[in-house]
Amino acid sequence: MGLLDGKVAIVTGAGRGLGREESLALAAEGARVLVNDIGVSVAGEGADRSPAKAVVDEIARTGGQAIVGNEDIADWNGARRTIEQAYDTWGKLDILVNNAGGGIIKPFAEQTPQTLRTTIDRNLWTVLWCCWSALPEMRAVGYGRIVNIGADSVRNGLWDHAAYNAAKGGVHGLTTGLAREFARDGITINTVAPCAVNTPQMVEITQKAPALAAKFVSVIPLGRPAEMEEVASMVSYLSSSEASFVTGQVISVNGGSTML
Repeated sequence: MGLLDGKVAIVTGAGRGLGREESLALAAEGARVLVNDIGVSVAGEGADRSPAKAVVDEIARTGGQAIVGNEDIADWNGARRTIEQAYDTWGKLDILVNNAGGGIIKPFAEQTPQTLRTTIDRNLWTVLWCCWSALPEMRAVGYGRIVNIGADSVRNGLWDHAAYNAAKGGVHGLTTGLAREFARDGITINTVAPCAVNTPQMVEITQKAPALAAKFVSVIPLGRPAEMEEVASMVSYLSSSEASFVTGQVISVNGGSTML
């Protein structure tokens, strides 16, 4: 018996990296998972080789259940259709993991109107629209778990992260406001705030700009990035009934880069 047997989950931005790891972790605990990602499909031997499909196939190989979702959830209609897809497939939605993101990390003076808009769209509007679409349905049945992915850089003022922090700081603030508003409806809403995580993107930064990567890691007392499964395990816990008295929290998984 897994912690999430019988539950239905959506993980956004889940075709690769941390979202993939979260999807696998939820499925391993028994959840049925809608794997949302707008990554471009690559035609190959008649098969859909989109990033989300690869994760779905990986879950299926371990005996789990998962489906692909490819809507753009930075758009309200895309978020609404994603929530509806879970209901159409499995008749309910218990868990929403707002993982989609991907900020454009560069000095603020080098940002453009487009890079700023993209960073806000990817990291804040995705969360707003998905929460706005899912919460009425969760309230109607008196149960829900929402886990947002924030950022420890909001707290430590990491170099080149000002625009990204503006978006993720909005996620942190949304978490506390919604948690209070929906506390009596059986819905918990929390944020997991990682430091640098050893994702493929972080590996690429380390290879192409080792000095920059070292700078990001220098604020972490443990002296290394988080591993993806270390973050995903916190997401699994907050998605479970074991976390029923945890709500409105921004929980750092950060190797000590900020300490409260």
